[in-house]
Amino acid sequence: MGNVQRAAHLSESAALKPLGLDCTAEAIARRIEEGTFQNIVVLAGAGLSVSAGIPDFRSEGTGLFSKFREMGLPRPEDVFDIRYFPEHPEPFYELCKDMWPGNYQPTPSHYFIRLLHEKGLLLRCFTQNIDSLETLAGLPKSKVVAAHGNFDSASCISTGESIPIEEVKEHLTKGDWQTLREKYGGLVKPDIVFYGESLPRHFSVRATQDMPKADLVIVMGTSLKVQPFSGLVDAVSDLCPRLLINRELVGERDSVDEVGFRFDAEDNYRDVAMLGDCDAGIRVLCDRLGWTDELKSMMDERDGVPPLPHVSAETSAQLMTRQWSVGAYRPARDPEDGEPTN
Repeated sequence: MGNVQRAAHLSESAALKPLGLDCTAEAIARRIEEGTFQNIVVLAGAGLSVSAGIPDFRSEGTGLFSKFREMGLPRPEDVFDIRYFPEHPEPFYELCKDMWPGNYQPTPSHYFIRLLHEKGLLLRCFTQNIDSLETLAGLPKSKVVAAHGNFDSASCISTGESIPIEEVKEHLTKGDWQTLREKYGGLVKPDIVFYGESLPRHFSVRATQDMPKADLVIVMGTSLKVQPFSGLVDAVSDLCPRLLINRELVGERDSVDEVGFRFDAEDNYRDVAMLGDCDAGIRVLCDRLGWTDELKSMMDERDGVPPLPHVSAETSAQLMTRQWSVGAYRPARDPEDGEPTN
């Protein structure tokens, strides 16, 4: 679709104004209360699991890629490269030992997704995460699409044979991957998608069927830098509001293709952001909706779940009422030093 044609299409959609003239988290919360949203899709990334103690991938100094760089990998991404893995499997197997489900507990954000499901509002959760914390929090597997795979199954990369995941866990948690290789005629790994491998067919099938049905998309804790996952943001209808809960703005529109979030557009009519940690954003949203006690009750089902963070009344008000439109959030900059002037 050309720029002019898409602009005209957006202009027509904007006239319908699914959030009225109010591009705020408050407007989204109000419509949740009113029952407007019945098919919510959550797009989840590594930021969802940070409070569980699992580092994200890209944060400088603390992310997993920084750790891999310190291990001497040519590129930190190589730990997930199917071309690198056969010759150097040790870094990935070390990661498996640390990240195997059961080593970490779900976060308040994971329980929020389950809460959406139990209220009958969740259509699907598409996750980039391989930690399986969504299901550990009690979300049915049928509601989760693990775009990059997880630890639910395993196979041999040479033969394609499915390997019992409990057997794989037994050996990999002891650092004994050689026994598996000798037994099955090749390296064995959990079915986590590597660079150079295709995403599970289930991902494309569910994305094709679910995204057009979505009436609200909540994007949480992701950089939206990896396709095709990042493209899900634009796979919804032009009338579907999109809420980003993240430490920073991501996935903003491409000036060429006019895709992505339109926080800075004069004709933004559906994109809203709550900037900060995922758990803080969830706390504020649940407080506003009167869901906090239910969320805490779910979290109490397991030991070791990170607590809900305290968020001040002032910060809560700012997150809920901040208007997202051109010039509404970007500070003016001093042309001489490049620093914000307000």
